[in-house]
Amino acid sequence: MLGSFKGASPLEEVIISNKIFVGNMSYETTSNELESVFSEVGVVVDVSVPTDRTTGRPRGFAFVEFADEAAATKAIEKFDGHELQGRRIRVSQAEKPQSRSHSFTDAGPFRTNQGGPRGSKPKGSRRNIRARKRGF
Repeated sequence: MLGSFKGASPLEEVIISNKIFVGNMSYETTSNELESVFSEVGVVVDVSVPTDRTTGRPRGFAFVEFADEAAATKAIEKFDGHELQGRRIRVSQAEKPQSRSHSFTDAGPFRTNQGGPRGSKPKGSRRNIRARKRGF
């Protein structure tokens, strides 16, 4: 099952056929548990469980990469809706991450379409802005 991503032109078509997304997981689920469950359908190459930057707690989803495409397809069919640690997990084809539209500078994060690190509005009270215009 070859997958292309929404919005990709024929030249930019990206295929992630061996990687699946596992969602609606319990926060206590570990990568070792996922590897043992999904190894029933094929050879698991990698398991990635993203964690929250501030708390270090898992975010409730994971990515599992298989050695071949057939195993990934079989895992989606077998485990979508499967109960794992009291939760019905959702299993689907992994999609290409979307590009982010913000940048980081010394002043902190800002969106590039807002005109700079402070945005388009000047800082300060109205009185200070009027005073600067008058030259005080």
